[in-house]
Amino acid sequence: MVFFELILGRTLVKASKITEPPYSYFYHGWPLPFFLQGRLSKDFCADLIQVGFLYFFPLRFLELFNGILTVDSASKLYTGEEKPTAPLGLTVQNYIEARFKSPFITLICVFYTSNCVILGSIWIATLYFFIVRNISHGYFFVSVLYAAACLVLLTKYLEWSAIWTMSIVISVLEQGICGRGAFALSDRFSRDSKGDGLLLMLVFFLWELGLRSSCLYFGCYKRSVGGVIVSATLICVGNAIKWVACMIYFCDWREGFLVNVEEKVQGKAQEVDRETMLRETENLQIVIQHAKRELGDANLQLV
Repeated sequence: MVFFELILGRTLVKASKITEPPYSYFYHGWPLPFFLQGRLSKDFCADLIQVGFLYFFPLRFLELFNGILTVDSASKLYTGEEKPTAPLGLTVQNYIEARFKSPFITLICVFYTSNCVILGSIWIATLYFFIVRNISHGYFFVSVLYAAACLVLLTKYLEWSAIWTMSIVISVLEQGICGRGAFALSDRFSRDSKGDGLLLMLVFFLWELGLRSSCLYFGCYKRSVGGVIVSATLICVGNAIKWVACMIYFCDWREGFLVNVEEKVQGKAQEVDRETMLRETENLQIVIQHAKRELGDANLQLV
C-alpha cells in the first residue's frame, strides 16, 4: 500500500508539471493536446503503466484479503456466532473454500465492471480538463455540460461502489452466494437502504481524497516517506472501517428482512386459519340447519 501511494503521488506530481503551460502562452490559450505529446517521457509512461498494474491486480487482491478477514472477524464479534470446531486440515480447507472461493468469484465480476467504469471516467475527466482550460475560446456552455455529466457520473460511481462492496460482503457472510446472486442481493439492499450506501461511499471517498490531496499540497511525495506512510495507514484504517460498516448494515438489513418475512408468513397463516374457521363455522351452521329441518319434518309426521 505504501509503495502504491508513493508511485501514485510521484506520478501525479509529474502529471501536474507536464500539464503546466509554458511561459510564452496564456493559461487559457495553451493548446494542451499538441504540446502534451512532446512533454510525455518514457519514465512517465512507465509510471502510468506501473500505477495501473499495481491498482488493477495486486492492490485489489490485497484489499479483498483484508476485507475477508475484517468482515469475518467483525461478523463473529457483532453477531456472537461460534462455529463448531473440526480437524485442522478440514478446518483450513473448509475455511479457504467458504471464505475465499465465493468472494473471489464476486471480485472477478466487480473487477470487470469497475475497471470499465474507471477507464471511462478517466477519459471523460481528461476531456473535461481540456475543455475547462479553453473556456475563453467559447467552450463555456460545453464545460458546464461536462461538469454536470462528471457530477452525475461520480454519483453513479459511488452508488455502484456501494453495490460492489456490499456484494463482496454478502459473498463472505452468505455461503454459496457469489457472482450475479451477490450482485442481485446487493442491489436489493441498496434499493431498501434509501441512499445510505451512497452516503457511506461518499464519506470514505472524501477521506481518501483529502489524505492524498494533503500529501500533494505539503509535498510529502518529494521530501520524505513518513507522510506517505501516515497517509497510507489512515487509508487502510478507513478501508477497514468501511468493511465493518458495510457488514453491520447488511446484518441489520438481513435481520429486518427476515422479521418482515416472518410477519408476512404469520399474517398469511392467520388469514388461512381465519378462512378455515369461517368455512368450518359455515359448514356447522349448514349441518345445524339441516338437522333442524329434519326434526321439523319428523314432528310434522308425528302430528
